[in-house]
Amino acid sequence: MLFLCRLPNFRHIAGISSDRAGILNTTRHSHSVNAAHTPIQARSLLLMALLLLLRPVLLLSLLLSAPILRSQAASGSIAEEEDFSEELLLRPLQDRKVLAHFHFRSRAPHTSSNGCHHHLFPKAISQLVKKFHVKGMELSFTQGRWNYDRWGAFDPVASNNAKPPGVELWAVFDVPHEQVDDSWKNLTHALSGLFCASINFLESSMTFSAPEWGYRPAAGSLRYSTLPREAVCTENLTPWLKLLPCRDKAGLSALMDRPSIYKGFYHSQQLRLASSEIESEGVGLGIVLQQTLTVVVEPNSQRSAITYSHETKLQPSWSLTSIFGRKVSGRCVLAKSSIIYLQLDRGLIAQLDYLQKENEISAPDESVFEFSVEPDNILKELNGFEKKSPSVLYEFSIEKSSESRPFDLGLTWKRPVVWSCQKAPLHASRFLMGSGNERVSDRLHTDTSEGSCKLEVKVFQVVPWYIKVYYHTLQVFVDEQPQAVSDVVEKMHVSPSVDKVSPGVMEMILKFPCGMKSAAIISDFDKGFLHIDEYPPDANQGFDIPSAIISFPHFHTSIQFFKDKSVDKSSILSRFQENSAVLAYTEVLLVPLTTPDFSMPYNVITITCTIYALYFGALLNVLRRRVGKEERLAKSKDANKPGRPLQLRSRLSAKLRGRPYQPPRQSSTPSSFISRKLILVILVAGIGVYWQIYFE
Repeated sequence: MLFLCRLPNFRHIAGISSDRAGILNTTRHSHSVNAAHTPIQARSLLLMALLLLLRPVLLLSLLLSAPILRSQAASGSIAEEEDFSEELLLRPLQDRKVLAHFHFRSRAPHTSSNGCHHHLFPKAISQLVKKFHVKGMELSFTQGRWNYDRWGAFDPVASNNAKPPGVELWAVFDVPHEQVDDSWKNLTHALSGLFCASINFLESSMTFSAPEWGYRPAAGSLRYSTLPREAVCTENLTPWLKLLPCRDKAGLSALMDRPSIYKGFYHSQQLRLASSEIESEGVGLGIVLQQTLTVVVEPNSQRSAITYSHETKLQPSWSLTSIFGRKVSGRCVLAKSSIIYLQLDRGLIAQLDYLQKENEISAPDESVFEFSVEPDNILKELNGFEKKSPSVLYEFSIEKSSESRPFDLGLTWKRPVVWSCQKAPLHASRFLMGSGNERVSDRLHTDTSEGSCKLEVKVFQVVPWYIKVYYHTLQVFVDEQPQAVSDVVEKMHVSPSVDKVSPGVMEMILKFPCGMKSAAIISDFDKGFLHIDEYPPDANQGFDIPSAIISFPHFHTSIQFFKDKSVDKSSILSRFQENSAVLAYTEVLLVPLTTPDFSMPYNVITITCTIYALYFGALLNVLRRRVGKEERLAKSKDANKPGRPLQLRSRLSAKLRGRPYQPPRQSSTPSSFISRKLILVILVAGIGVYWQIYFE
């Protein structure tokens, strides 16, 4: 960049006319004759001569840099259209926990060139969209399970950000039908390397499915898959943060302290991607990337142990420092908006209104809780579902925060309040039933207290190929009474699993009658057999069956606020106003399969190796051992020398017989030694032959 900035000056110097060059040459010649010139004049002449020599090189570099300058000018115009925003939503929960929902939005317009330089939008995501023709995608890394009863189920945060454990990925491609599978495989490998995860395992046809209408309306070009056992750690969060313009160095992303996030009860990081084509009028949103991080943590507060006479504990007071261990020391300078919202849900507002009617409190904002920072704006929801008490949003701007004046939002409770969150119209759960390990039942149980007629429910379920579901055994119970399947199941699409080729897919639309309280769907299945190479290292733990997806098309989770400037500028509030259906996930089933005794091969290998080691060790020791001549002579001399007891006996015998003493002689032939070695070799060889014949 320094060389390019100096190019105009060099060009100006190099653009000296030929007359000026002749004068310089004449001057240089005259000064060379004159021996009285000063050193300063000589250096200036040398510099000017050097510039004249470099004139062609400078002109050539200027011509080569012209396309680069034009591309930078074009990218500069694109950068003006790119935008980035960061927002944080905080919400106190009824079970003494706090919900923190980070929302980052990046947008880049469509460009004709594939190698466009982005100033705010991550280039890696742009390359994925253009190379694999991705029209829409959502990737989530989740640890823990969302508690629909205590953390909410009938709001946009729960419906859009409550994900099943592990990894979930779905993508819609804008390619011909026969190229969708290839694009899916390439996308999984690219995402696996980008986020340091095992997403490449989703490339196999045994793991992904192609939903028709049970999940999203994109038949033919949609692929869906999950990894329920994928572990989530900081290796996945770090690449996710690198996609942000300020990463985790400034702005709201600086609050993401790793220990504070991963010690929570639930956390889910997501990446949503939407790519819209340019319309005939030249208008299009381009590529929109939404990165969200949803965390449920329990704040540390010393006042949490305070109880009152009616045995109700005071809600714990908290702040950003007590939750994340950090303060906001400034906004991201590249973000067009940096806002923190604190939401009081409908259940809490209804309880505060009730206490105010009972004259127990004067004003909720003064006698029940207080903020450490005054809010900049207060947004109230329009009357929503069943015209209950609307939720309230307190808006806090961090534009004026800095390192010298950090922003630390805190909520202090003054008196205990007990409330319940708004639940979904149906509560879905799934569990195994039956006895024995050869055939069990899968049951979907739903409870509702609403009196709506013909409640419509969509069920989308993917099962691995080694789970053999008997779809003809499907049974439906309404209020514990058996019903005909045709009376409840309005539409059903089944794709049976193929061994080691594709999983089984079941999509259903259920219509329940009026006044229903509970319903159950039961189906039987068998468990298949796997090859020994297909078992995971922890096979005795069991195999995970992905969560079933339950959606309610006639119930929506949108939250509408009064028209305000902040509502139009906020990306998270725009997301809340989208009319999306209520979505819920069931539990992940843990199914034990027939598992071989993996210790038996280990025992066989161990004892076989031990026997072979003893056999070959002894055999090689005998065959390779050679006794030298000196060693044999030394042994023969030692053998000829009689022992002390033998000498004493000889002396005593000679004295008794009256004969002269003669030392006893022993045989030097090592026949006994050779016979012992030969017997050992034969014995070891016999054991080895017997072992080989017996085991074969």
